[in-house]
Amino acid sequence: MFTDSHCHLSFPELRAQLPEILNAMSQAQVDRALCICTTLEEFTDVHSLALAHGNLWSTVGVHPDNEGVQEPTLDDLLSRAALPRVVGIGETGLDYYRLNGRTVADMAWQRDRYRTHIRAGRQTDLPLVIHTRSASEDTLAILREEGGFDSMDNTSPPRSRGVFHCFTESEAVARAALDLDFYISFSGIVTFRNAIDIKAVAQFVPLDRMLIETDSPYLAPVPYRGKTNNPSYVPFVAQQIAELKGLTVEAIGKATSANFDRLFTQVAAE
Repeated sequence: MFTDSHCHLSFPELRAQLPEILNAMSQAQVDRALCICTTLEEFTDVHSLALAHGNLWSTVGVHPDNEGVQEPTLDDLLSRAALPRVVGIGETGLDYYRLNGRTVADMAWQRDRYRTHIRAGRQTDLPLVIHTRSASEDTLAILREEGGFDSMDNTSPPRSRGVFHCFTESEAVARAALDLDFYISFSGIVTFRNAIDIKAVAQFVPLDRMLIETDSPYLAPVPYRGKTNNPSYVPFVAQQIAELKGLTVEAIGKATSANFDRLFTQVAAE
C-alpha cells in the first residue's frame, strides 16, 4: 500500500538492522522503498541493496552537503545510472544552511555539481531527487536554466523531471516546483506539532503531485520523533497527510504509490 520514496538503508545504523527493518516494512504494508545515494563511494552499497531485494531500488548522486568526497563527473553518473535497478539521479541540489563562514558566492562548487546532476538526469531521462535548504531561489533558477524548459528543439534531451524531497520550503516554492511539473515529497516533519507552515503546504499540494518519505534514519515522525527512523514509519506521514486533506490513510497510500510509479517509470515497468 505504501511507498517510501526516500531513505538511506545503506547508512550503518539501518544496514545493521536490515532484516528487522524489511520485516517491519512488511508488517506496516510498506511495499517498496527507494534507497538514496549520497556519495559515489557509497554507491556500491546502495546499489547492492537494490540488487538483493526485489522491493528496493537505488539512485546515484552526490549530496550537496558532502565535501571531501569524489566529485562526480557526467560520465560517473551516466555509467552508474545505466545499471539495473538505478531509477533516479541524486540526491542533488543546493544547501546554504551551513556556510561555516563562507558566502553564497563561495558555494559555486555546489552549483557546478548540481548542474552536472541535472545534465545526467536529462541525458538518461531519469528523475532528479532534489534537496534544497536555504537555497530555493538558486535551486529553481539553475533547474530552469539547465532543465530544458525553454528549449523548442526536438533533438535536445528531454527536459528535467523529478521530486523536491523532504519539502520544508514555502508555498511559493512549492508552486514554482509544481509549475515545472515536479513532485513534492513530505517527510516526518509534517507530523511535528510546530510544523504549521509545512502542514499548510501539504494541504496546498495536489494529491496527484505528492510523494511521502521517511528520509530515514533521520526525522522520525510522531510518535517516534527523536528515535532512529526507518521505512516502516512512512504510514505515519501518510496518516498526517490524510488528516490534512480529509481523506483515508489508504487513499493517501494508494495515490502516493501511484505517483511514485508515474515518476520513477522504471520501477513501474519491472
